Amino acid sequence: MFDTLIRDGTVVNADGLGRGDIGIAAGKVVAIVAPGEAAEARTVVDASGCFVLPGLVDAHVHLREPGLTQKEDFSSGTHAAALGGVTTVLDMPTDEPWTATAEQLADKMALAENRIHVDVGLQAVVSRDLSLVPLLLDRAPVSFELFTADVPDAFLFPTLDSVAEALKAFAGADTLIGISPGDQSILTGSSERDRSGTIAAFLDSRPPLAEANGIARALVAAASAEARIHVRQINSELGVETWSRLRGIADASVETTPQNLFFMAQDYETQGANLKASPPLRAPHDVDALRAALGAGLIDIVATDHAPHTPAEKAAPYAAFADIPGGMPGLQTLLPAMLRLVDEGFIGLPDLVRMCSTNPAERFGLGRRKGRIAAGYDADLLIVDPRRSSIIANADQVSRAGYTPFDGWTVKARLTNVFLRGREIVRDGRLVGPAQGKIVTRES
Repeated sequence: MFDTLIRDGTVVNADGLGRGDIGIAAGKVVAIVAPGEAAEARTVVDASGCFVLPGLVDAHVHLREPGLTQKEDFSSGTHAAALGGVTTVLDMPTDEPWTATAEQLADKMALAENRIHVDVGLQAVVSRDLSLVPLLLDRAPVSFELFTADVPDAFLFPTLDSVAEALKAFAGADTLIGISPGDQSILTGSSERDRSGTIAAFLDSRPPLAEANGIARALVAAASAEARIHVRQINSELGVETWSRLRGIADASVETTPQNLFFMAQDYETQGANLKASPPLRAPHDVDALRAALGAGLIDIVATDHAPHTPAEKAAPYAAFADIPGGMPGLQTLLPAMLRLVDEGFIGLPDLVRMCSTNPAERFGLGRRKGRIAAGYDADLLIVDPRRSSIIANADQVSRAGYTPFDGWTVKARLTNVFLRGREIVRDGRLVGPAQGKIVTRES
């Protein structure tokens, strides 16, 4: 007998759709039985007319704890994730302090215990003190993060030589290193040329040239060091072209974000501070190129870069546009934003699962338990009803940011139920039961 049987739904995996009833026991999917086949369960969930997807895995999230909890914390951020169908959050290491040592990583794990509504994997930062790497590896973070621009000196690797030397510290290690493709030399040079503080100056400080050079540098360094890397959010035509030409030389994957697929630099005129983040929004032709790359399968992962700030922080006066705190919320809107792309015909539901579930789970060391609906995998499941539309609204957002750039958008589907390891955690837009999330670590 199953603990739970989800009956009569259409099961969506990265490799396609199929009808089947999902049998769950002890938190795992144990069988997918033919529709109508006799099966007994303590609880039966009717999913007729609905799609059943694996829970989403957001590979780029800033939950802001420790040290920045006025912006977000483990509880509020994972609440937003649960309501958005993100059942696994991969948290970045740029809190206060940055997660740079094994002790800091252990402390962060302890902070999250009994307070997270979904599962959370933690990422560690690569500092200039490379002797810290071995002890960090022992604690099996889902990945490491290496920065090439726009960060404190202790974490800055601004040259090809420094990136290559850092990657050598991971020789033989079964891990992944995320790299944000910036260029400190361009950032420094542009700030010296233009001190006007305008939106245009901000755009010029982080041009497509910087992104493209950062991508090329990351790939060449990874090939030289035989390291596994993940290139963080790209959003320019030149960046896409560089990625498409060079991606085969290294073991590498790439991501973009929903905001980069929908918004352009001209939208700063209407949404201003709420859209300010890095990389900056681009021109229409860049968005077109990014969407084309998405449709062609050149983008491996779509993640949110969920990076909330308080409304007061965003609304305060600043001397320069570049000084506005960078980042926006995204966890609660990842699924609806991707469903909009399905509505528009750019991708299908299996593509959504591939980029937002299967690929991030596999790439970040969780691929034997997350990211697909199959026997032996965690029963992290979403029921989506295509017969009911939904509207994204600021008033419904539970992140401490208190807004979404997608406010007012309509999606031709509704997320009705979310299950985490077989337990229902969300029903009709509300949390069900206490926090049940766990810290997950990289599979050995």
